[in-house]
Amino acid sequence: MSNFQNTTSTSIIFLLTGVPGLEAFHTWISIPFCFLYITALSGNSLILFAIVTQPSLHEPMYYFLSMLSTTDLGLSISTLVTMLGIFWFNAREISFNACLSQMFFIKLFTVMESSVLLAMAFDRFVAISNPLRYATILTDSRIAQIGVTIVIRGTLMLTPMVALLKRLSFCHSNVLHHSYCFHPDVMKLSCTDTRINNAVGLTAMISTVGVDSILILLSYILIIKTVLSIASPEERKKAFSTCISHIGAVAIFYFPLISLSFVHRFGKRAPAYVHTMIANTYLLIPPVMNPIIYSVKTKQIRRAVIKILYSKDM
Repeated sequence: MSNFQNTTSTSIIFLLTGVPGLEAFHTWISIPFCFLYITALSGNSLILFAIVTQPSLHEPMYYFLSMLSTTDLGLSISTLVTMLGIFWFNAREISFNACLSQMFFIKLFTVMESSVLLAMAFDRFVAISNPLRYATILTDSRIAQIGVTIVIRGTLMLTPMVALLKRLSFCHSNVLHHSYCFHPDVMKLSCTDTRINNAVGLTAMISTVGVDSILILLSYILIIKTVLSIASPEERKKAFSTCISHIGAVAIFYFPLISLSFVHRFGKRAPAYVHTMIANTYLLIPPVMNPIIYSVKTKQIRRAVIKILYSKDM
């Protein structure tokens, strides 16, 4: 571990960490991670291509799915270079500005994914509770406005959190404990008072991911209430089945996020590699699993994907 005195933020070079204690196995560890990246990038690209090229998928539900695939691609690409760079080439160095950029985009795509999941919950609520007005409520222009709002919201909420890191000085170590720039990691290395940074970061996450989770839960309470009011058991089953893919997407987004928070707060005695592996996988699970869930559970997506793959084979 390198020690230094009162280094300004603009001149510091951070050292990222692979899997502590398992450095000798980085090449082997990179194989499953490489497979996960290939799956995430190819799966989400295929979903996007299917939605763009298949007119039958030009509906609100699939437009929101395309937004989800876009955020998943962004999330995967944000960590791809540093994570595989460490595993393959032991390329650990990252400048402060590059670290801030990576941190911003990881947080941005995380917040955007949460916002898209909320928009998808609203889409399911409208489709089930008011099917006759579904197309008039969720018009193409309104969906575009929702997409722009999601980007602007994330940018405005996260810019102060990342920008405030520039005021910090570092005087203890430059070794980060993850394979990418993690906001709490950077603050722990600072010898400047970080209470403002903590407050702004916590406020940003509560007002985005925290609020979104509550609104998603509220949406499903209303959806369940609506479904239970349907007289026909067959119609109730059909209505609720349209939500299964979205419930899966919500689960694989929030459960790893909560698990990471618990490990960082309560798992201080756990081996360092446990923290690192959970942190590495929590950003990859949603991009990997979302295309699989929607391809398996959504008949229209499955047919479109099979059609594209079959036409390429021809």
